[in-house]
Amino acid sequence: MSGEQQLWQGKRVLITGHTGFKGTWLGLWLRMLGAEVVGYSDEMPSAPAMYRLCGFEHDMPWVRGDVRDGDRLQQAVRDAKPDIVFHLAAQPLVRRSYAEPAETFEINVNGTANVLNSVRLQPSVRAAVIVTSDKCYAGTASGNGFVESDPLGGMDPYSASKACAELTVEAYRHSYFSDGSGNASIATARAGNVIGGGDFAEDRIVPDMVRAVQSGQSIRLRRPDAIRPWQHVLEPLSGYMRLAERLYLNGSNYAEAWNFGPSADQDMTVQELAGRMAAKLGAQPPSVPDAGTPLEGPYEAPVLRLDSTKARIRLGWQPVWHTDEAIDHTASWYERWFKGAPMREIAMRQIRQYEAAAAMLRAATESGDPGDEQ
Repeated sequence: MSGEQQLWQGKRVLITGHTGFKGTWLGLWLRMLGAEVVGYSDEMPSAPAMYRLCGFEHDMPWVRGDVRDGDRLQQAVRDAKPDIVFHLAAQPLVRRSYAEPAETFEINVNGTANVLNSVRLQPSVRAAVIVTSDKCYAGTASGNGFVESDPLGGMDPYSASKACAELTVEAYRHSYFSDGSGNASIATARAGNVIGGGDFAEDRIVPDMVRAVQSGQSIRLRRPDAIRPWQHVLEPLSGYMRLAERLYLNGSNYAEAWNFGPSADQDMTVQELAGRMAAKLGAQPPSVPDAGTPLEGPYEAPVLRLDSTKARIRLGWQPVWHTDEAIDHTASWYERWFKGAPMREIAMRQIRQYEAAAAMLRAATESGDPGDEQ
């Protein structure tokens, strides 16, 4: 265990949205590092849900509540007395945001404000990582992708709500936490399109592929040529944890926005990712619209890329698994789930594999061997 990982031993951590895909992986990893984790969530996000598959409902403290309920959330934070807060609770689906725009803004903006207010009023909190999205940026990225200083915006309710969440954090940070005047240091984290075992959400490529395996049918891709910054779920989570460590130890230098995305040379279209995942899972190849057919559904950006140079230089964070490895580990998780394997053990094994790969990459980088860098 590295010195930074030892920081988590005995730390009290509160995770909003801990029953979700990312939240479950984060809670498991932090517990493996010795943290005392409390979750705040109103419900299971899906059926099945990784949280249940890992048996966490029986042994992880869970305060049931909605982030839109400010009083309930404040009480939960007061009772937990956390050292560190991760805010992951959200309405995370672009297509659902078109159907439920007001709910999306209420959860993603008002919910974020409630978390920040609860942190402001709880003196035990020293660091808070507010997770937003790579879709919070306006316009089209140039070069290697969006950088943290690019303008915020959004062409759909989800993206706009995440841009608003970023502005909300900025307002709270300057009003209540700047120049060391507040109890906590606050940063935002913007990650790419995440894949990994345990995701069962609607309208996402990997869960759709899993359902295709179970039904014996193929899926139809809406935007086969769209390019996304695909990465395994452990990649951004390692970034969130690294950022929280820096905030806890020296927050004034890190209380800002951060990108966590794959390397620029790992571009992959929706069709490429879906085809590789189908081959790994034994699913039928996905179908695509005929040439000249109008695109289905509401607007979705054709290209998304993130430039994570700042995180690499200032946090010492870098991607560990190539996109192909991310696909392999994701498919492996679901294959074992199909066979009824103990999923907590499988997830813990993948976390250890990731930690080992990260340590090897770090050692190679420090020794100056470019051949081993991702």
